[in-house]
Amino acid sequence: MTDTTLLLGQTLSFAADPFEVPIDDAVRHQSDGAVLIKDGKIAALGRREDLCAEFPDVKRVDYGKSLIMAGFVDAHAHYPQTTMIASWGKRLIDWLNTYTFPEEMRFSDPAYAAEIADRYLRLTAQNGTTTMASFTTIHPGSTEALFQAANTRGQRVVAGKTCMDRNAPEELRDTAQSAYDDSKALIDTWHGKGRVTYAITPRFSPTSTPDQMRALGSLWAEHPDCLMQTHLSEQTDEIEWVKSLYPQARDYLDTYEALGLLGERGLYGHAIHLEEREIARLTEVGAAVVHCPTSNTFIGSGLFDMAGLKSRGLSVGLATDTGGGSSFSMLRTMAAAYEIGQLRHSALHASQLMWLATQGSAKALHMQDKIGNLATGMEADLVVLDLASTEAIAQRVDQASEFWESVFPTIMMGDDRAIEAVWINGVRV
Repeated sequence: MTDTTLLLGQTLSFAADPFEVPIDDAVRHQSDGAVLIKDGKIAALGRREDLCAEFPDVKRVDYGKSLIMAGFVDAHAHYPQTTMIASWGKRLIDWLNTYTFPEEMRFSDPAYAAEIADRYLRLTAQNGTTTMASFTTIHPGSTEALFQAANTRGQRVVAGKTCMDRNAPEELRDTAQSAYDDSKALIDTWHGKGRVTYAITPRFSPTSTPDQMRALGSLWAEHPDCLMQTHLSEQTDEIEWVKSLYPQARDYLDTYEALGLLGERGLYGHAIHLEEREIARLTEVGAAVVHCPTSNTFIGSGLFDMAGLKSRGLSVGLATDTGGGSSFSMLRTMAAAYEIGQLRHSALHASQLMWLATQGSAKALHMQDKIGNLATGMEADLVVLDLASTEAIAQRVDQASEFWESVFPTIMMGDDRAIEAVWINGVRV
């Protein structure tokens, strides 16, 4: 049993969605818990006393009162924007032209792409993130760099070559045909290799012609087990731009739907200013939208309607949106989601925030049976949270009268100091 380890501490797992059922029915908290990891999987979950007795000779790591839970799942990010995170104050289109596109041009250099991919995975792991869905750049090598870095770590990752054939610098444009060919070649080489999942990736409607969108829609139809990721209804001026480029479309979503890019395995980032038809269609096909709260406040996009969309049965993930988002931390992202909920007059419970950052995002990625929860048979991607990582947090926890009161301060004030340990594929990193 050389690949077997027993982790001891508090444990948190989910039996259901706390947006849909009472919290006490949705959540399983064990104050004296244990998790048995074997060969990269969770082999057993239970009480400390019981598992220690059942596996007396197994290596143990005792985390005391720290909380063992599923690693965070970031459902929408841009790893090529790692170095330009927290770039000052622009609207979306200006921000892309001023910061994003110049930085993405540098990824024509495979060595630079490899350097940033490695740095990005280090930074996210330091913040407890074990899986992410990332855009890359138009350069196939930028996608390969992230896949190679993830495979070296045994890490689950979703990514795809970003496709753009208009309204971008010439150095960052491909064509309808090259977008199809490059993406297909990457799918053939990487999809399903190790823990890699490919996502067909048109950046968004303004930077792809209808011909390119149609070509990528055809590719998705040929590879329906791939995901598809893009952006939707992030800012009001962006929506007006889309209407001018696609005058025949019923709404923003229709620019994807009419060209084969609406489906169950679709991920639509932001989705702030949705119309009624868009909500109904996304729900009907079982697609997912991804809430990017730090990005939405940083770039001034608007207030995502979490309560309204969840009440409609829409699948919702949570994401940093690095580098439009201003933090690599899913703890900070949860805090921002709470703050936006408050501005929407809907207070999100700590259990709901934790669910969004784990099972909610895993469900959006169609991986809820693999990651995002503590359960027997799941992949052993875990984070251990020190619930008293700073003096400010600890003094609040000392006053807590129940479990969730001891968790909430770490959500609101925690940072990488709260990340006591991270396990990816059963290995501590």
